[in-house]
Amino acid sequence: MAQRGREAMAKRARERSRQERKDAKRAQRLAASAAPKSTDAPQEDALMEEFRVLSEGHAAGRISEEAYRQERHRIFVELGIETDDDV
Repeated sequence: MAQRGREAMAKRARERSRQERKDAKRAQRLAASAAPKSTDAPQEDALMEEFRVLSEGHAAGRISEEAYRQERHRIFVELGIETDDDV
């Protein structure tokens, strides 16, 4: 009879442990889904496209050297490649 009590306690402990792991996974999934989604890729793509157009305009002679350097610096700052101190 005492053997049965220990088995039941062990079974309850396993069930409790299983439930705790299940709850931890659920909480982790909820935290991951609540985290803000990264929207950097579309902005980065748009800035890279803007830089491409700027570079083509400079190469074709439609944009002056000074205007090109200023716009390139602005784009690079927004991309995080340069800082405002890098002028």
